[in-house]
Amino acid sequence: MKNPEAQEDVSLSQGIRMLFYVMKPNETSFQTLEEVPDYVKQATPYFISLMLLELVVSWVRKGKPPGRLDDALTSISAGVLSQLPRLFFRSIELTSYIYIWENYRLIILPWDSPWTWYLTFLGVDLGYYWFHRMAHEVNIMWAAHQTHHSSEDYNLSTALRQSTFQIYTSWIFYSPLALFVPPSVYAVHLQFNLLYQFWIHTEVIDNLGPLELILNTPSHHRVHHGRNRYCIDKNYAGTLIIWDRIFGTFEPEDKKVVYGLTHPINTFDPLKVQLHHLVYMWTTFWATPGIFNKFSVIFKGPGWGPGKPRLGLNEEIPEVTGEEVPYSSPAPYLLKIYAVVQFAVMLVFYEETFANKAALTQLTLLLRVCFFILTLTSIGFLLDQRPKAAVVEACRCLVFLMLFRFGPLKPLISSLSFAFEIFFSICIAFWGVRSMQQLVSGLWK
Repeated sequence: MKNPEAQEDVSLSQGIRMLFYVMKPNETSFQTLEEVPDYVKQATPYFISLMLLELVVSWVRKGKPPGRLDDALTSISAGVLSQLPRLFFRSIELTSYIYIWENYRLIILPWDSPWTWYLTFLGVDLGYYWFHRMAHEVNIMWAAHQTHHSSEDYNLSTALRQSTFQIYTSWIFYSPLALFVPPSVYAVHLQFNLLYQFWIHTEVIDNLGPLELILNTPSHHRVHHGRNRYCIDKNYAGTLIIWDRIFGTFEPEDKKVVYGLTHPINTFDPLKVQLHHLVYMWTTFWATPGIFNKFSVIFKGPGWGPGKPRLGLNEEIPEVTGEEVPYSSPAPYLLKIYAVVQFAVMLVFYEETFANKAALTQLTLLLRVCFFILTLTSIGFLLDQRPKAAVVEACRCLVFLMLFRFGPLKPLISSLSFAFEIFFSICIAFWGVRSMQQLVSGLWK
């Protein structure tokens, strides 16, 4: 029987409350997995609204935006990449859970019981704590999770900087719940746990008083994102900070927090942001002598080396002074505006693809995904001012024009088709000329 209070589309009140995990069991309990709304997808307008609000508050309080345009673009790009696999198959966090539930469950808790709802809330949050902790303490898991920590800014866009590969290990830590918690209840809390962590990525909210004792807050999570020595491997909480207090990983915010990786990667290339630590691990694996040491490169901490403790030595973490200058794009301001425009065009087709994926062929989906990846890569090249940026962008604009003209990318407003073709033809000509100029200049030198 379907829960009569369940709604496929969330109301304005629910949309706001779901970001803060203050939904009620009777409005978020569903008998089947098919009835569970895609809360994360429906949260998009609330993400945008809160980011705009953060921008206004930061301007009023500090006289400056909460971050940099190039860093925000890279964070959102990472979020886009992390969602692309959903176009082809259901998340492994759900498929693995369903498999265990259908084959190995021990008991069946009632899907419509508030006790089941609150127990799952605690279970998912505890599972997230241990997943998150292992993602910092096991190198192969850190290779995925480091994407989220690579931003040197700390604002709401940073919350969207997600790994494409992280879900392929996180499912393990939620699996015990499948022995007794129905998948529909688990799917609700998996989304709410993720949504809660959006609003805590900000510097415009200070200390929250008594709430700091129980909840994960912006202050606690700022520490987690810091590369100061006192911040490393602290505050793994998702929703409740009590897990860090219980398991000895809690650290209050003290000195000024400097954000990012201990060794900044200095790039806005989204593929490098996702893959650079895997490349580093591959090189280190083959350079490290001894089979035991090689496996330690994979399964011990990212700071481990032969003769060191499992998590490495704290004194080897570079000191921070608080005067560090984040890496910024050397691109001219007008080029950054151009990148934003192209990103916005891509984002429109990206949202339309998810909205209509059931009606699209696998070939069309594949071509669109390749175009999205090419667009994000080209924007990263432009922001980094890479030598081949002009060539890549010219090719990307040509690919767009071909996909647009022959069907895989269809205009949302047919009357704009001609304008799109003119605009991208001009882009092809401009970047083609720039490419030739660079080629001639290189030959002349």
